[in-house]
Amino acid sequence: MKQILVVDDDRASCELLREIFAAQGWHAETAQTPARAKELAEAQGFNLVVSDVNLEAEESGLDLLRALRDSCPVILVTGFGTLDSAVQASREGAWDFISKPFKVEEVVATARRAMERESGEKKGNTEEESFTANYEQTGLVGRSPIMIELYKEIARVAPARSTVLVIGESGTGKELVARAIHQHSPRAARPFVPVNCGALTETLLEAELFGHVRGAFTGAVTDRKGLWEEAEEGTLFLDEIGETSQAMQVKLLRALQEGEIRRVGSSKPARVNARVVAATNRDLEREVKAGRFREDLFYRLSVVTFIVPPLRDRRSDIPLLAERFLRLAAERTGRRLRLSDDALNLLIAYDWPGNVRELENAVEAAALRARGAEIAPEDLPVKMQASDVKVRAALSRSPLTAIYADLISLDELERRYLLHVLEAVGGNRTRAAEILGIDRRTLYRMAERFGIKLEEAKGRDEGGGMKDE
Repeated sequence: MKQILVVDDDRASCELLREIFAAQGWHAETAQTPARAKELAEAQGFNLVVSDVNLEAEESGLDLLRALRDSCPVILVTGFGTLDSAVQASREGAWDFISKPFKVEEVVATARRAMERESGEKKGNTEEESFTANYEQTGLVGRSPIMIELYKEIARVAPARSTVLVIGESGTGKELVARAIHQHSPRAARPFVPVNCGALTETLLEAELFGHVRGAFTGAVTDRKGLWEEAEEGTLFLDEIGETSQAMQVKLLRALQEGEIRRVGSSKPARVNARVVAATNRDLEREVKAGRFREDLFYRLSVVTFIVPPLRDRRSDIPLLAERFLRLAAERTGRRLRLSDDALNLLIAYDWPGNVRELENAVEAAALRARGAEIAPEDLPVKMQASDVKVRAALSRSPLTAIYADLISLDELERRYLLHVLEAVGGNRTRAAEILGIDRRTLYRMAERFGIKLEEAKGRDEGGGMKDE
């Protein structure tokens, strides 16, 4: 029987994980302090340790990781992690990192993979992983499962030298992903040099990237380094790579293959050592088939490919993003602002064709329009209010029609159904939990994940707010 050690200063969390593992036929011991965990580990062998990062003790989960990593795999759990701490955990030897609130199937699958590797039943990828965001430093914001997987990939790939292709719709944050890769790589102390390939003509782009020698063209009065050389030992970010011409694609391919460039007007090559990260909002495979993008360059760029999800596929991150943008707007305006529940629900319901960039602009505009300390629905852009009218009309016709009205992610389907149940029971949380087949604690975690504010509604009267009983 598999033996697992669960470490968390919250007894209820320990018991929850113990029950999850028991359902799989695994035996779990629990400890609420690092000292007790070490005692148990010395007394008996474990196949796996699952520990919270933030423990109410002198030692943290990272300290426990350092002490136990040589004896068995260690999985870290946190609700307040950062990409920095994830990278540190990766370097210290963590097997994986799970963010709260977690899903049972995710915990079981991760634990099974770790124990299979530990016992030799399955030889998997031994690269160390890390996994959640520090938006204060990298600009990336989100705790949805799809974003956590993206953070894991960033932590895995950052230490390497391979070229990376970042794909995503406009406004999703492709440059932020590129910067996060750079900041958590061995090249972090060197320059990060962004180039917008779609904003320059072919001639200007060549001169900007590769530099030029004196007399190469009118106005070239001195020798000048290009941006590729400026990024030496750092990272060169080629944004909108899909906009480049066939001729420029040939030059880019040669530079990537040979590791050298030629300044415009020079016959002498210059060696370069910059990691290249490229980004596009185009389907490059389709562009290759259409003959508009070179196949060999595509494969050279896409050694590793990241897909940045559109905002509509991670709606549970909208409250977190909106609050961050509101803080920035409040700092600029010198006002203390907050989002009303109705305004936040409007933001969550909207489809965001412009993604995170559009959300930031909408929040800034609403902050300027707000007449008081609270942003109301009428302060948001008109198109979002029109979107809300359509949603309300659909709800008045049939709640279930609204839930299944469009092709949506499972996360969004779960969010809509939770809202439907809460509305149907008049906000009674106990009754809602019974209908959903979950306990109250799990209901609170679901609501937090989807930005539904149950706690603020606690204790309201029969005026339509959430009630306990």
